[in-house]
Amino acid sequence: MSATVVPLPANSASETTAFLRRMASMVSGRNGEMLLRAAAMIESLTHRAMSAEQLYHRLQEESTRNAELREVAELASDGLLRQIDALRTQLAGVTDQATTERGQFEAERARFEAERGRLLGLMQDAEAHVARVTEELGTLKRSVDEFNATAVAVPIEVLRLARAQFDFLSDGFARNGDLISQAMSQIGGCAIDQVLANKAAEKSA
Repeated sequence: MSATVVPLPANSASETTAFLRRMASMVSGRNGEMLLRAAAMIESLTHRAMSAEQLYHRLQEESTRNAELREVAELASDGLLRQIDALRTQLAGVTDQATTERGQFEAERARFEAERGRLLGLMQDAEAHVARVTEELGTLKRSVDEFNATAVAVPIEVLRLARAQFDFLSDGFARNGDLISQAMSQIGGCAIDQVLANKAAEKSA
């Protein structure tokens, strides 16, 4: 509980001390000394009271200023707390988005790896198929070469009919997706074309 400070009446202390000193001048001996001592004590207490009153006013002003500063600090603290809450919410949103994007990236990476594996398998199958086709073509070419070495005279019309038959077979194999048979038919057709070209050259010679 704070003490209540009552301001001293103006000039009351000085009038009292002046009265006591006048009385002391009229009284001799111990009584005069006591009056002078009382006047000095009143002056001392008056100064102390005035100092205490000034100190109280200063403390009251500082208290008011501190209260204002505390209010400003509380407002600033509330603002900072709101900003922190907003940043936490924003950070949570960014974290959720990053987690979602990471999940999407992992899923996309898994799909990419699966597609990569599938393409590698297809490439290996294609390479094996090319190797088989190359081997078949080599075998077929050797057979054609052997056929050419042992071929007998065949009429040109028969060769042309055979050439047309090879084209027909090649188209049919192409529609069915039989690449090996198509290649064999085309090689057979090319062999007949070579024979026809040789016969044409022999006639022109």
